[in-house]
Amino acid sequence: MNIIIASNNQGKISEYSQLLATVGFSRVLSLEQAGINCVPEENGSSFEQNAVIKARALKELCGADHAVIADDSGLEIDALGGQPGIYSARFGGLKSDFDRNALVLQKLEGVPKNERGARFVCVICFILPDGEEITVRGECDGYIGFEPLGDNGFGYDPIFMYNQAPFCERSFAQINAADKNKISHRAKALDALLCELKMRRS
Repeated sequence: MNIIIASNNQGKISEYSQLLATVGFSRVLSLEQAGINCVPEENGSSFEQNAVIKARALKELCGADHAVIADDSGLEIDALGGQPGIYSARFGGLKSDFDRNALVLQKLEGVPKNERGARFVCVICFILPDGEEITVRGECDGYIGFEPLGDNGFGYDPIFMYNQAPFCERSFAQINAADKNKISHRAKALDALLCELKMRRS
């Protein structure tokens, strides 16, 4: 069974392909590979709403022959009242990861470590060929560091400090991709999705 993902990110597509193959989805197609242009307005007030908006818009375009999957993710910082949240990719109206990280660090200047709690959130909406929807959520807890660390990853990875073994006190940008994909918010959401799909197959 084929599935179309609301993304053209090859890293994300590869990750989804490997995991979804275990539950019978033999091929994962990007929007480009499927010949679909789908850029709906993400005007929801939560990660859940935006993931559903993207998945439903894609499902309307590809019909009953395919399953579809879409996700929405971001960073929530306790000391900033949950910001940047669903606006993570455009926080402060800034265009670069470097500038957005600098803005976060500026806003947290003087805030002690024990008040810099944060979490990455990923919500996945999966729509089966028959239209049944499954929505799952994954979170990864940590805190915001005091300076960017590491050269791996993207987005807020250099300032997001992981605080669980075996990677305590390391930023996401200091953890290699293979290890990060085992502990990340997306990995946890995908695990939840796979459990749901396996239950339906049993």
